[in-house]
Amino acid sequence: MSTEKIIALTFDDGPNTVTTPQVLDIIQKHGVPASFFVCGNNITPESRSVMIRAASLGCEINNHSRTHLDMTGMSPDEIRAEIDFTSDKIEEAIGVRPRFFRPPYIAVNEKMHEVIDLTFICGSGAEDWLDEVSAEERFRRIISQAADGLVILLHDMEGNEKTVKAVDMIIPELKRQGYEFVTVSKLFEMKNVVPKRGEMYTEVK
Repeated sequence: MSTEKIIALTFDDGPNTVTTPQVLDIIQKHGVPASFFVCGNNITPESRSVMIRAASLGCEINNHSRTHLDMTGMSPDEIRAEIDFTSDKIEEAIGVRPRFFRPPYIAVNEKMHEVIDLTFICGSGAEDWLDEVSAEERFRRIISQAADGLVILLHDMEGNEKTVKAVDMIIPELKRQGYEFVTVSKLFEMKNVVPKRGEMYTEVK
């Protein structure tokens, strides 16, 4: 097991051509990677180029379903369609098929685990989809939860400027505390953890 302090910065609900590029500007400025959990219906010819840029910066692109609907009430075929559509779009854009999946609304049941052949990832967040949560409060919440092996869960949905501002504060503060930022894949690799089917990970220890 690694003795280093490592942490994974992740973003849900992209890609888009407004906020996702702002997030990429911040992580590029600070020289860290991130993992993006994208929705298939958001992948357009325009946002595809944003994903390609993310991959060129060492970021990882993962699956967040096609439609961002609660999947617990879907049939096995509907679940497969959600996953396959998005994984196909990601692979078409960056040439790499995703290994990880974050369920919309973190809503999960046994059927989803049986059907989806990807590792389920949760994360520790800051309710950053709520506009009333200030950038400073988002920063405080993430910093207060930071721990070795943690997956940070934020959102790069269009217009989420408070999270962009918060991330610009979060990264240097966690670096100051001795954390190294890695992708979700790298988190498992550095911790020598093999993902298990039927589990959902908020941290990797």
